[in-house]
Amino acid sequence: MSFRISTELRAGPGQFLTGLRDDDSLLRQVFFSILRHHHPNLAAKVDVIYALSQAWCTSQSDSDFELLVKYVSDLKPEERILVASSFSHMLNLHNLTEEVNSSQIGRAVRLGEMDSPTRDTNHSLLKLTAVNGLTPQQVYDSLCNQTVELVLTAHPTQALRASLLKKYAIVRRELDTLHSKRMSEYEKIETLEAIRAAVQAAWRTDEIRRSKPTPQDEMRSGLSYFSTVIFDVVPVFHRRVDTALEKMGLPRLPLDKALFKFGSWMGGDRDGNPNVTAETTRDVVVLARLEAVNTYFRQVESLMFDLSMWRCSPEMKELAERIAAAESREAARVAEERKKRNYADFWAPIPATEPFRVVLSHMRDRLYNTRQVLHQCLVHPNMSVRGALEEAGAYLDIEDMARPLKLMYDSLMSTGDASVANSRLLDLLRQLRTFGLSMMGLDIRQESSRHTEVMDAITTYLGLGSYASWDEQTRLKFLLDELQGKRPLMPPGMDMSPDVKEVVATFRMLSGLPSDSLGAYIISMAKTASDVLAVVLLQRESGVRPALRVVPLFETLEDLNNAPGTMTTLLSNDWYRAHINGMHECMIGYSDSGKDAGRLAAAWALYETQEKLVAVAAEYGIRLVLFHGRGGTVGRGGGPTHMAIRSQPSGTINGHLRVTVQGEIIEQQFGEKEVCFRTLDLYTSAVLEAALDPPPAPRQEWRDLMTRLATDSCDMYRSVVYRTPEFYEYFMQSTAASELGRLNIGSRPSSRKQGGIETLRAIPWIFAWTQQRLHLPVWLGIGEALEGAIAQGYQPVLQDMYANWPFFTSTLDLVEMVLAKADARLSAFYERTLVEGSLAPLGEKLRRLLAKTQQHILIVVRKNALLEGNTPSQMSTPNLDEKIRLRSPYVAPLNVLQALSLKGLRKFRELGHGGVEYNPSDPEIIDLLSRDPHKKGEGAQHPFVSAMDDCLMITIKGIAAGMQNTG
Repeated sequence: MSFRISTELRAGPGQFLTGLRDDDSLLRQVFFSILRHHHPNLAAKVDVIYALSQAWCTSQSDSDFELLVKYVSDLKPEERILVASSFSHMLNLHNLTEEVNSSQIGRAVRLGEMDSPTRDTNHSLLKLTAVNGLTPQQVYDSLCNQTVELVLTAHPTQALRASLLKKYAIVRRELDTLHSKRMSEYEKIETLEAIRAAVQAAWRTDEIRRSKPTPQDEMRSGLSYFSTVIFDVVPVFHRRVDTALEKMGLPRLPLDKALFKFGSWMGGDRDGNPNVTAETTRDVVVLARLEAVNTYFRQVESLMFDLSMWRCSPEMKELAERIAAAESREAARVAEERKKRNYADFWAPIPATEPFRVVLSHMRDRLYNTRQVLHQCLVHPNMSVRGALEEAGAYLDIEDMARPLKLMYDSLMSTGDASVANSRLLDLLRQLRTFGLSMMGLDIRQESSRHTEVMDAITTYLGLGSYASWDEQTRLKFLLDELQGKRPLMPPGMDMSPDVKEVVATFRMLSGLPSDSLGAYIISMAKTASDVLAVVLLQRESGVRPALRVVPLFETLEDLNNAPGTMTTLLSNDWYRAHINGMHECMIGYSDSGKDAGRLAAAWALYETQEKLVAVAAEYGIRLVLFHGRGGTVGRGGGPTHMAIRSQPSGTINGHLRVTVQGEIIEQQFGEKEVCFRTLDLYTSAVLEAALDPPPAPRQEWRDLMTRLATDSCDMYRSVVYRTPEFYEYFMQSTAASELGRLNIGSRPSSRKQGGIETLRAIPWIFAWTQQRLHLPVWLGIGEALEGAIAQGYQPVLQDMYANWPFFTSTLDLVEMVLAKADARLSAFYERTLVEGSLAPLGEKLRRLLAKTQQHILIVVRKNALLEGNTPSQMSTPNLDEKIRLRSPYVAPLNVLQALSLKGLRKFRELGHGGVEYNPSDPEIIDLLSRDPHKKGEGAQHPFVSAMDDCLMITIKGIAAGMQNTG
């Protein structure tokens, strides 16, 4: 096997393009060689389809497109499955080449061979001192006071199975090795064989998840990123920051400083998800603590080999002698117990002459005991986790681990062994401060109306009336009276509906969990101050000590506009201000606000709401932390990290950022160690600059025009989405929205309840339009708003805003990127294949609106074509236009296959059997179609439906890979 590979290191983003194309070609050749080996006839057809797709993507002619459609339409059902799978795999392989390309650019930047396309922490430190005139001490103090908390969620946008992600990770690692390591000819051949083996294993793996994941599955998937990547990278990044600080004559970061914290919603997010119960939440807390304990156990055992020295401080000697004396009294039992535990070494009691090993051995024993207790907690669901850990003397408080480690560190420093202290021991201290004993703190999220139901059940049972029917002032008076009173409110034996019982069970379960395993209590669809106070009261009644901080999530446009008033009501109350102890957190939702009002109106509402919330908090002397509920796609607030943070309003971050990392973004930001390092670097740099070099406040003229744009775009968006009677039917017919629920990519249903657009979750709403290639939620309404402003003579103002206001720049740049991915011709193909003729005029109107938006965006950004050149905010993704072009020939056949599969499935279900004769003869296809447990036995599906279902699911995954944000 011989493949051409370019390993030359290039010196600029444009020059890396050759390497990107070479890598794309290499992996495509590898894949085709595997496909030809297993399916020679099919490989020839895939080759033809790829050539036809390339021809159409280049020529854009209708005749070339019709040739592609005709060829694909003639495929047999089993061929469609394998062709879809082929293009899906090739797209994922292409995405790996982009990731490796980014790693190469990052490596070249660090070696000084090219300028950084985006800021990193080292550049930020230099800029803030050399350009902005800040003293090194000012920068150091700000850095030491900042924290970024990344909250991993299980939102269903990661369409790839973990089995495939692991195999693709091998390909990415080996491909990167080809570029980054000097290799002999033999080593190159062996590396290419490793790539081939991983690609072949991926191809021979069923890419469809055949059953829905449980929240516990989602948590295990999230934890895998910690054990394989994040845990190891965090101390490496802190070490790099230390080095940058030392070059400026500054001390290292303090030992107890963690630049990052990690949180999770996996198993805690019960908003509209009946699969997340009190027991589920308990399980994921135990699983996360087990992961932390197992990881620390390995670290401590490894340190026992490193810290063999006998010199130590008097304090260290005293502690070691006390532990050694206690163990020597039962030396035989201790040795036998350690032998049973199959420790790597050091079974017998260690003499006090090896003080570090004595203390570490004691810590290892406690970690082992802690692990045993947590295993028991998994087996016995009624056991109090916190109570069991306390009773067994296991690790429950982070300081129990931190104190002896800090003592070792100080001892080494005092004996002149600073290099040893600042090696792996320092790394462990940093890891402990970052991850604690819980690895990541679990947020609890519940919808506000569920708490109202509980309060209503209580007041009705007590004969106080119906809480649900009270107005806001009556609710507030009742809640504050109860919070300041002493009587118990929730009587034992109270009648409860199943929904109320589950909410109460969750609160009671929280009281038995270690407090450091828990983060915030998020109230989704929060609208009023009583929504917050009700949760405060229910925590008190359930014995949650210490109470979780209660965080209202403002999501819809109306809720965002009302948020400052809600917070004023809360913070103006003396009791509540004393209760929160000077700090409050509010969450703002990007997904639902965009679905409610359109992207432009939502972006401006989020901007203004942040400013107003910060002002309200300042008025009452409260420090406000804003929690950004960003999704992966632009329609849900996604975008390049540095750009997103730097475009926030001045004064709204102030050194503390909390943000969600959702779905496929987890893999994109933490799937590989170098990528993870870059992610931490970007967040640290951006938050530091946001605090010390915030963007200037926009001029009043800009604000006034932005308000007008937001109003006009919202009116247009809602007139189409919510006030056009036929729109919902068009949406359901022209997209795979109704079929997305069968994708098995998340544990949550796609809708909160039955209904139309209003009840559909934001994720499937945007996911469906992305698949159909219209990307409507991102741009609808923007073209008309810009057109109106330009007609009124505001074009120079708009261009000034774009050039000089980071918020407006990033907003339009992200819309421009999505417009470059939109394809009106493919959207029209879905329409003529799937939609009733009477609805076609609406589709024509939507495509005219798309063209108008593209036209007016180009006027404002002063370009002749989308993604022409690179604006400053687009520099984070060099050669974006070329990356989209390279993906296009892989994506187009998947779109054609998806539309044809939807047509076949819907026609079959409409007409019944419909005379379709299809009995696959290929044994491999027969086995594949029988893998779904829901397609067996009585009521099993017709083979044609099974084939089209599988093809559809594969195209959904493939198109998702093709449309993911580049950067």
